Amino acid sequence: MNESSCLSGSLGNGIEIAALASPIRHNFIMPLPVALSHDMTSVRRQMKGRKIVSIFAGVCFVFLFGGCADFREELTAGAQRLPDFFPGGATSEGYWRGDHSPGPAKIVVHVSEQRAYFYKGRRLIGESTVSTGKRGFDTPPGRYHVIEKDKNHVSSEFGDYVNNRGEVVKSNIDVRKDAQPAGTHFDGARMPYFMRFNGGYGMHAGYVPRFRASHGCIRLPPRMARHFFENTPDDAPVIVRE
Repeated sequence: MNESSCLSGSLGNGIEIAALASPIRHNFIMPLPVALSHDMTSVRRQMKGRKIVSIFAGVCFVFLFGGCADFREELTAGAQRLPDFFPGGATSEGYWRGDHSPGPAKIVVHVSEQRAYFYKGRRLIGESTVSTGKRGFDTPPGRYHVIEKDKNHVSSEFGDYVNNRGEVVKSNIDVRKDAQPAGTHFDGARMPYFMRFNGGYGMHAGYVPRFRASHGCIRLPPRMARHFFENTPDDAPVIVRE
């Protein structure tokens, strides 16, 4: 054959390809399987994109028009936990943006997160780090209501044993379990902004070490405890979750 003749060949699957040879250059037609592969890849990408859009639209529909109210609140909370977009409104201990927000108050505490969330209606307006009950004194999960508020509460069960000079002899005690050393008296722990929600359990300002450290109460940083206290009416729901 000379350079102007037609060259032909056969692929392994029986599909024939042909190319015309010329004195200047050789132009080859793309093999059919390769062309089909490119087309199928493009189609798959388009279908994947449409599937993602459909799933996103479905989630939005459930969020806006149906589903569990608690699930919607969790999604809302996730979308609103963006304190970095509100300079000056957030610190490492939490944030507050709702002194004048309308709607009924509700507090949700997540023990596993050591965080508390404050809602007005379905709107998340505040979030705080907390310290719940340590092992053996676990804060019990459940649905409760605020049954008492005391801005300057002093505990009758937890505190320190101090001597006559005011020195702490034994700290962080439980009068129901810890024996009192001779020559000491009980000094109840100060619990500012105390809100009782279940028997001896309540929320109040206190030491918050970012882990479970209390005798069962839910401690908040003083600034956040004040916000929660001032915006929580009697009988407001308090939900404690694992």
